[in-house]
Amino acid sequence: MREAKSSQFALLRQARFGPFFWTQFLGALNDNVFKTALLTILTYDALRWTDGNVGLLNNLIPGLFILPFVLFSALAGQLADKFDKARLSRAIKLFEIAIMLVAAIGWMQHMLWLLVAAIVGMGLHSTLFGPVKYAYLPQHLQENELIGGNGLVEMGTFVGILLGEIAGALLVVQKPFGVTVVAAATLCLALLGWITSTRMPRSPAPAPELALSWNLWSETLRNLRHSRANKPVWLALLGNSWFWFYGAIMLAQFPVYTKDVLHGDHSVFVLLLVMFSLGVGTGSLLCERLSDGKVDIGLVPLGALGLSAFGIDLWLASLAYTNTAAVATAAVDMTGFLASHGSLRILFDCTFIGVFGGFYVVPLFALIQTRCEPAHLSRTIAGMNIVNALFMVGSAGAAMLMLGLGLNIPQIFLVTAVLNAFVTLGLFLRMPAFLLQFRLWLSARLHQS
Repeated sequence: MREAKSSQFALLRQARFGPFFWTQFLGALNDNVFKTALLTILTYDALRWTDGNVGLLNNLIPGLFILPFVLFSALAGQLADKFDKARLSRAIKLFEIAIMLVAAIGWMQHMLWLLVAAIVGMGLHSTLFGPVKYAYLPQHLQENELIGGNGLVEMGTFVGILLGEIAGALLVVQKPFGVTVVAAATLCLALLGWITSTRMPRSPAPAPELALSWNLWSETLRNLRHSRANKPVWLALLGNSWFWFYGAIMLAQFPVYTKDVLHGDHSVFVLLLVMFSLGVGTGSLLCERLSDGKVDIGLVPLGALGLSAFGIDLWLASLAYTNTAAVATAAVDMTGFLASHGSLRILFDCTFIGVFGGFYVVPLFALIQTRCEPAHLSRTIAGMNIVNALFMVGSAGAAMLMLGLGLNIPQIFLVTAVLNAFVTLGLFLRMPAFLLQFRLWLSARLHQS
């Protein structure tokens, strides 16, 4: 019998959740240590690695990481529905160890093509684990634990991404052993991920009789058609993908925004990432408290409102920001940035964009998990991952279009925030239950106060 529900953090001590949480956290951490280390070494030590176009490689590598999501998500969804998710997780983690062994050879032998191949491999690893990641939870958590469980997973994912980016960038540039340290660290993280996966409990396949379809294009279309037939699931899927579009546009601007608008150095860029990631983690964890443990889609409009409001205020804060570096020759570090007029407002906006992003996305995951039939859940998640990848590619195109039209970075923030208001309003009008639940949630909070 399952334990009575208490704090969502109690789940971390339980065998049905703890090993799974650390498995997915270590995967997100390792992905980003490896990817960021490679991008960093190509940026700051390119001549030792390639005589090719570094700018092209720095844009190609993230694309190669995303490519498997488009090509193989349909297969990943079928595998997660057909096989025990704990056994499948262990197999995927063994695959990760093999990839990191290949990458270690690439690091030690300065073989860039092997490292690029490993990037594709890690993209495939994440593609295969994606449907397991969200379809696992409904098998082991009660419905009133799903918001808390999803909140912990989202928090763990963003913290893993953040720590991975920081560690990858810092470790690889340490002379003379930075490359060796990265090779060893990524291999150790893969081994730790496999060890935690061996403690995951059995997760019986919901559709063991499923015949695998190797026509991935037709299977992808079939999954998406199946999801469209379930209106709440389809709208939640689109809403989730929109969040990745919004987030990808905002985060992609941070490096240039830091350099050209804030006149800050790399430490200021890292600070913005830290505040955003901590915001997402905090918002994700707060969802359980704000919803009283229920799957409450009333939080989704609240999250959408905050994404637009703080996105618009980030534009206003950028206009009000003043920094002596605007007339100086060198960029300011974190201390200089914090001493500048308007810096705290910018950090506040970045943090609360993350917080309200957590309010927005966590209930959408829980809605999909509770409204989708169990035998098709993994394939639905796989279809969502494909749409997410396409939306992220679309976000890069949209940002390039806005830059081509002459918009500056703060104006891109403004346009994205306003666009978010229209897109999410259209989503809520298609499914009025979102707004109805928001009114009920707001009324209940006002009465409590």
